[in-house]
Amino acid sequence: MRKLKAGIIGTGNISGIYFQNGRSFEAMELVACADLDVERAKERGEKHGVRGCSVDELLADPEIEMVINLTIPAAHAAVNRQALEAGKHVYVEKPFAVTREEAQEVLHLAEAKGLYVGSAPDTFLGGGIQTCIKLIDDGWIGTPIGATAFMVCGGHESWHPSPAFYYEKGGGPMYDMGPYYLTALVAMLGPMTRVTGSAAISYPERTITSQPLQGQKVTVETPTHIAGIMDFASGAIGTLLTSFDVKGGSTLPRIEVYGSGGTLLVPDPNGFGGEVKVWRAGSNEWSTIPLAFGYENNARGVGAADMAKAILTGRKHRASGELGYHVLEAMHGFHDASEQSVHYRMKSSCERPEPLPMGLAPNTLD
Repeated sequence: MRKLKAGIIGTGNISGIYFQNGRSFEAMELVACADLDVERAKERGEKHGVRGCSVDELLADPEIEMVINLTIPAAHAAVNRQALEAGKHVYVEKPFAVTREEAQEVLHLAEAKGLYVGSAPDTFLGGGIQTCIKLIDDGWIGTPIGATAFMVCGGHESWHPSPAFYYEKGGGPMYDMGPYYLTALVAMLGPMTRVTGSAAISYPERTITSQPLQGQKVTVETPTHIAGIMDFASGAIGTLLTSFDVKGGSTLPRIEVYGSGGTLLVPDPNGFGGEVKVWRAGSNEWSTIPLAFGYENNARGVGAADMAKAILTGRKHRASGELGYHVLEAMHGFHDASEQSVHYRMKSSCERPEPLPMGLAPNTLD
C-alpha cells in the first residue's frame, strides 16, 4: 500500500514528536512543513528531512493530501478551513476548535467536500487505554456503572516560560487537559447525553514564578477549578474534576471505572502506556494487568496515521472530528451548566471509536 503524503502546519514545540513518529507509520509520509515564520519552518524542515515552506505553498502543493494542524488553539478552526478549502484532509491538535460554532463549521465543510477531519488527543489509542477497553468489553468488571476522573495541580506559572494563555478565555484546566480525560472516557464508555457542573476562579490574579517572566502578574479570565458530572448513553454516570488551584499535591487516581463486577484503575490519559489494575468482586486486592497492545511510549501522531490509513482504505478513522467535537461540546457544557445552574443536554453524539485489533505489528493500525 502506498503512503499518504502529509504536511505539518505549525512548527512549534509539539511538532518535534510528530516529525519523529511520522517517519515510522505504515500509511503516512511527512513531506513538508509550514509556519507563519517561514524561516522557522525551513529550519525545522532541514532538521527533519522535509521541505520547509510557507503555508500558502504547502496548501497549493497537489502532492500533499493531508494537513496536520499544530497551530495554537485560537488558529485551529481557521487553518482547518483553509486546508479543507484547498482540498486537503486535516488532522488537528486538541482542542478541535475554541468554540462550538467554529467546530461545526469545520465539520460541515468537511462533509460538503467529502474530506476527512480528525482531532487529537490520540492517547486513547495507546496500549494503556486500549487494554482497559479490552477488559471492559470482555466483562472483567461487569457492566460499567460509573467512573471518576481527576486532573489537579497548582497551575503552570511555576514552570511554563509564558503561562498567561492558560488563564485566558479558552484556557483553564478543562480546555487544556479535559480533552485527554473526556476522550478516554468516551472511548471506554461511549458518548455522553448530558453534563452539569460547578466552576470557579479561585485566584483572580496569578504571579509568574518561572523564568523569564518571574514576578509578572496574570489576570485570570477563565475558571480554574471545575467539578463536572456526566451521564453516558450507556447508563453510566461519571464525575470529572479539573483544577489549577490545588497547591498541596494530591493522591487521587487519574481515572477509575466502576462496574457491577469490579473496579478498573486506568492509567494517565495524557500518556500512551502506564499501569492497568483491576480489583474484581470477591478479590482482596488489585491485580496488575499486562498491556495487551503496543504504542506504549509517546506515539503522538498515531491518530493522524490512523486517519491516513482510513483515507487509503475507505474505513472510518478513530480520532474523528465527530469525537473531537463531542468532547469540545461537553467541556463548554460544564461551564454553561455552572453559569446557568442547569443540566446541559448534549446536542451531539459520536460513535465509540473502534478498538485496535490485538497482535498488530509495530507502526500498523489494521
